[in-house]
Amino acid sequence: MSGSPQKIMQLILRGDLQVRFVAETEAERLLELLQKYQDQKMDFADACLVRMTEIEQDAMVFTIDRSDFTVYRKNGNEPVPCVFPAGI
Repeated sequence: MSGSPQKIMQLILRGDLQVRFVAETEAERLLELLQKYQDQKMDFADACLVRMTEIEQDAMVFTIDRSDFTVYRKNGNEPVPCVFPAGI
């Protein structure tokens, strides 16, 4: 289970993985995204991912959620860069 939440938290605790995203400082934009996509029932995690792609130029979302992430847009009208695993 190399991708388990516990393993990820261990990487953070050791300092091998840094999470620089702070929801409190991005709250206004997150709320805008949640309101914009309320019909798609965007959740907090998806809003955070979209916002991270707005902040980090080279950000890429790895997801199986093709139905939502083909609808979401960053910076108003740009597609969110995504990788969708084949066969899922």
